[in-house]
Amino acid sequence: MHGQHNKAWLMVLPAVLLLGVFGVVPLIAVLNYSFFDIFTLQDRFWVGGEWYQALIRSPDFYAALARSLLFTLLVVLIQFPLGIGIALLLPKGTRTSSFFLMVLAVPLVVPWNMIPIIWLNLISEDFGFVGQFLVWLDWPFDYKFNPFHTWALILIIDTWHWVGLVAILAYSGVSSIPGSYFHAAAIDGASRWTVFRFIQLPKLHAVMMMALLLRVMDSLMIYTEAFAINAGGPEGATSFLSLELGEQIRGFDYGPAAARSVVYVLIVLLVAWAFQTSLRRHNSADEDRV
Repeated sequence: MHGQHNKAWLMVLPAVLLLGVFGVVPLIAVLNYSFFDIFTLQDRFWVGGEWYQALIRSPDFYAALARSLLFTLLVVLIQFPLGIGIALLLPKGTRTSSFFLMVLAVPLVVPWNMIPIIWLNLISEDFGFVGQFLVWLDWPFDYKFNPFHTWALILIIDTWHWVGLVAILAYSGVSSIPGSYFHAAAIDGASRWTVFRFIQLPKLHAVMMMALLLRVMDSLMIYTEAFAINAGGPEGATSFLSLELGEQIRGFDYGPAAARSVVYVLIVLLVAWAFQTSLRRHNSADEDRV
């Protein structure tokens, strides 16, 4: 048995090596750059923790962090009830459900840089049917200068892009529940809400925690949609952490950008660790009950 475990580690060794080459090595390089004032890779000066001190003391950093956390919170509150609701409405194991699952998966394979272009065309007042419909309703939609409209548009785009992932994962979790649970609930006269609360939701916990981890980490790193829609505007209302980092890189401000990247990675890793700890505690509690 011990030898079999060693063979299992050998199977994942190539993935570990690739992660080290393409993940750990660049991260170490960025960490190194964060302690320098860089003009070129050959012309740089040691500044120690100066960039980190400036970042921690910057009100703009905390404002961007607050906007990023708010966006992540809204993404979770919108996409998870919607995705789980879609999954519960789909019949199990039918062609109809397969068709709708394929439709939900389509946005997931659209190139990221094309998504904001698609939606900007849709809301165009000149040739987009959504924009023309809003004009017909006489409902002014000004995503360029109205922060609320900009936030709404980015949230709609992100939901269109990712709610399919939540729905597909939720559907897989619901489909894996044995039918005997539902038969027993029907015999007991359980209501639809009771079935969801005490049968489906507990069985969905593990897969939804994985979906939650993916969506939280991805929403914290949103860049393409927010930048293409309004480049952080209006007046910085959608200037998330990722956008400010991108602006520093585009401005060749490599030292502060490296420090911001390191802090950014630490935030994402902290979130991943918190989710992993929560999932382990839940699994341990389930084993204790058994």
